Amino acid sequence: MLDAQMVMTMRMMGMAGLWSVTPAEQSRMVSEKTEAFTDAAAASARAMARGGSPADIAAAALKPVRRKARSNAKRLAKRGPNTRAKH
Repeated sequence: MLDAQMVMTMRMMGMAGLWSVTPAEQSRMVSEKTEAFTDAAAASARAMARGGSPADIAAAALKPVRRKARSNAKRLAKRGPNTRAKH
C-alpha cells in the first residue's frame, strides 16, 4: 500500500509541475492498470483452480498489482522533484 501511495503522490505532484515526470505519464498510469488487473484476475483464477484458500487467492491477485506499484515507485523516485518548477 505504501508503494501505491508514493506513486499517487509523485504523479499528483507531477501533474502540479512539482515532480519530474514524462509527458506520457498520464496515459501510462491508465494503460498499466489494465495490464496489472488483467494479470491479477488471471493469477487469482489460477489460485482458485488449484484449490487455494481465500488468503492464497487474494495474495495471488495482489502480487501483480504490488509488483507494478513497486516498479513505478522506484522509477518515479529516481526522477525526483522538478527543479525547474516556478514557485
